[in-house]
Amino acid sequence: MFNSIRGLVGGKNDEAVFLLTGGVEWEIAMPATDMGQLPDTGEDCRVFTWLYHREDTMRLFGFSDETRRNTFLELLKVEGIGPKGALKIMGGIGQGELESALESGDLARLEAVPGLGKKTAQKMLLALKGKLVHAPTLSAAKSQYADLVDALAEMGYDKRAAAEAIANAEGGLPPGLSQAEKEKLLFKNAIVQLSGGN
Repeated sequence: MFNSIRGLVGGKNDEAVFLLTGGVEWEIAMPATDMGQLPDTGEDCRVFTWLYHREDTMRLFGFSDETRRNTFLELLKVEGIGPKGALKIMGGIGQGELESALESGDLARLEAVPGLGKKTAQKMLLALKGKLVHAPTLSAAKSQYADLVDALAEMGYDKRAAAEAIANAEGGLPPGLSQAEKEKLLFKNAIVQLSGGN
């Protein structure tokens, strides 16, 4: 429903930021790490959002960028982690450190995150390894070809490997192609790479 909200920071507390826009003040729950990146009260900012809606509850969750929101949504796929738990996890470990711990299988580092027990940490390792892609991995392909990376991930390919395959394939594109032709060729070449072809 909402991709992002831009407005003036009306205030903050330990759990949420209050964003003023168009005469409405939004209460947006955020991880502590993301809230620390926001400007001071009275300054303009943009918060990427996700709406949690159940029969008796409606709440907005916010993030400093799309990568952080994606991390939150991936955490929700892990059995035993709800929105509040995901916020707590993200507030207790930085993005880069979380990705590194997941990729290296560092269970001890994950267990050290406040509120994250051994069983849930193990579930995170099983469910999320290869799912979170640090922004530099997508580099040149990020803005234009993120949809292709997502499509490859939906087919079962590792998301980090998919991003690298798209970036590699982009360097070999012939000149003069339309955007649609580029995407079609990139998708085909990336599948060849990911399948172990030449």
